[in-house]
This record gives sequence, C-alpha cells and structure tokens, in this order.
Amino acid sequence: MKEIYYYLLPIAFILFVMYTYWQGKQRRYEAAKQVLDEAIQAGLTEPSCLHPVIDPIVCCGSGACVRVCPENAIGIINHKAVLINPAHCIGHGACAPACPVGAIKLVFGTERRGVEIPHVKPSFETNVPGIYIAGELGGMGLVRKAAEQGRQAIESIAKNRGSGKQLDVVIVGAGPAGLAATLGAMEKKLRSVTFEQEDSLGGTVYHYPRNKIVMTQPVVLPLVGKAKLGEITKEDLLAFWHRIVERVGMKINFNERVERVTATSGGYLVKSNKAEYLTRNVLLAIGRRGTPRKLGVPGEESPKVVYRLVDPEQYQGRKILVVGGGDSAIEAAVATSEQPGTTVTLSYRGDAFGRIKQKNRDRLAAAERDGKLTVLLSSNVAKIEKDHVHLDKDGEAICFENHGVIVCAGGILPMGMLKDMGIQVETKYGTD
Repeated sequence: MKEIYYYLLPIAFILFVMYTYWQGKQRRYEAAKQVLDEAIQAGLTEPSCLHPVIDPIVCCGSGACVRVCPENAIGIINHKAVLINPAHCIGHGACAPACPVGAIKLVFGTERRGVEIPHVKPSFETNVPGIYIAGELGGMGLVRKAAEQGRQAIESIAKNRGSGKQLDVVIVGAGPAGLAATLGAMEKKLRSVTFEQEDSLGGTVYHYPRNKIVMTQPVVLPLVGKAKLGEITKEDLLAFWHRIVERVGMKINFNERVERVTATSGGYLVKSNKAEYLTRNVLLAIGRRGTPRKLGVPGEESPKVVYRLVDPEQYQGRKILVVGGGDSAIEAAVATSEQPGTTVTLSYRGDAFGRIKQKNRDRLAAAERDGKLTVLLSSNVAKIEKDHVHLDKDGEAICFENHGVIVCAGGILPMGMLKDMGIQVETKYGTD
C-alpha cells in the first residue's frame, strides 16, 4: 500500500504544478483578451506606425515577443501571439527578431487604414535632390533609430556642400533626428541652421505624458560618443538632450516653423514664420504630429491659449476650458480637474466620445460624477476674450469666466507640404 503512495504523491504534485501553470496561463489569456476587447470597443485597432503582423499558423505561442515588448502591446490568446493594444505600439520592432519561428513581420499601415510614408533613398535623400528626411516623418519614431538616421543623413549632406553665402543645410526639427543631425553638422563644420516649431527640444518625446518610461538602446552621437540610456523617463531624456546642447554650444531657433521650401538655382529658399534661408540642402527631421490644428476663432491668439498640457499644476485655482474629443483632450481635462480649486469645462463638437481608451472613458465619467469637471457635447468655441470664453451649444450662446484654454484638436500633417515640394509619398497598407 505504501508503494502506491510513493507513486501517487509525485504524480499528485506534478498534476498540481501543471494545474497551477494552466490556471496562470488562462488568467493571462483572459487579461490579454480583455485588453483587446477594450481596444476594439474604443475603436483603437489601427496602429499609427511600424507594427507587427503575426502569422497565426506559424506562431508557436512561445511568448518571446510579449516579453520583449516594452509597451505591452502584444499578448497571448489561445496559445497565439496577438497585437492586443495597437494604439500602444510605437514601432520598437523588438518582437520580430525575438520570435523563434519567424512568425512576425513589421509593416506600415493596415488593409483598412493606410499610412503615408515619403520615399527616401538609403542616403535619406528623397526623390527631390538636396531634400532629405530622417526620423519619425519617414516612419521611424524610435529614439535610437531616429538619431542614427539624422547622423547618417548629415554624412550624405556633407558630400554636397553649399557655395558662396549659401548654407550647407537647414535642419527642420529638434527631436532625436534633428538633434543628432545638428551635432553631425557641427562636427563636420557645416554651415547650418536648426529650427523647431515648439518652444523646447525633444520633438514627439516632448509631448509624451509626464514620467513616461522611454526605452532606448545605446546610440552613437557625433561630438558625444556612445550614450547608454536604457529605460529612462521622458523628463530625464529631455534633460540629457539639454545637457548636450549646453555642452557643445548648439544653437536652436525655437518657435520657428517652416512655411515653404522653394527651389532656386543650385539649392533652396526655406521660408519660415521668422526668416528666409538660402541653402544647398534641407533636412526635414519633423515628426508626424504636424502643426497643431487651430480653432480659427476670434481671440485665439491670446497667450492663455495653448495646444498641449505641459503641467496641470500651473492651472491650480483657475477656470479652464479644454477643447477636443480624443484621448489627449480627455487626459488633459481629467489631469487639470484634479488640481485643487480648479474648475474645468470640456467642450467637444461631437455628440459622443468615440475613439477613446476605456480607462480614459472611465476616468472622465468619474470626474464628471464627482463634480470635478463639466462636459459640453455638441459645442463649439465661438470667441475667446481675456477673462471669458463664448461657446455655441446646439444654437444656444454660452459665456463663462475663463483663465486658460487648452486646445487638443489634433494636428495638420505635413504630407501636403511634402507633395507641394514634389516629394513622392507612398501609402502603405500593411506593407513593409
């Protein structure tokens, strides 16, 4: 009889371990399925950049792709890897090489939603001689790869310098690609100008939420050498760039945006909102966010109107209007409403919030329920005054006291400008 127990106990232990393992996998499957269902419900099923397409026939469900994804965009459902959170995917691309069976392909766009990508050569020159593109505009939003593209683009530009009073290159944008390119131009002693439409450097990183963790691999920067950053917060990454700018004496013209690029004899005339530049080459290192979309109403030029939320604390004790119906508007409204003594009104022209994340929908409902903010659907801003704002809601005029307006109405993408310059733009529908 004892011999039977000797056999049964190990078997029971093995069965217990197997059951516990199975239960754990089921919980992970269910959690991944819930994230996917929420993304579908919110309409957030279309990734905006380079992303994985997973072949379910080839996929072995090893979970290697899940483990290397820093954005938690991939999960395992029914033993197969699935892109469960497409909106979180920002194109790290670590999943593809991690897959042991080659089931993952990295592509731009989907069958339903195309992504416009300008055509560039390996030198990062477009089909228009002398105009180069690096970084997010070309489809690469990762810090390391964008910086590397900026550096390589300058390598190509250095072979085609300007003459006379002509600049060698005008660098548009001060994100990772533009900063690396500017360092490269300084190293090669090119005559260059760098300008940025925002009031600070960082590009898309500048717009990340506070304390967002950014994953970046080691990057080699001109004049700096190899920088090992690893996991770093948005604030620390921006501080890193600021230290470099100060150390090398880099000059960046902030609050300056490109308006037109016109071909001249042997180069280009770049017109910004502040100046004109004659140059041999142009490097567009701008992001895909574009120029903030404005409301086009009287009083919008007021200094109290901004197009992003930088620090909610600055609005303590004030009456604030947030305009927009996307995730950025919801997040700005909720974050601001959490400040002591702040009164927040959220205005949206639609009759319902559509494509927003479920967690933002829940946070908005809770804030509204707690009386922290007021939501005005089917409303439009009519006029902005020093101490008041005027809205139109279903034909009814509304006016209330106001100390600040945060407009989160999206951006105007630069693709139209590229096409006007003659740059070929290809729409990708799930192709690499």
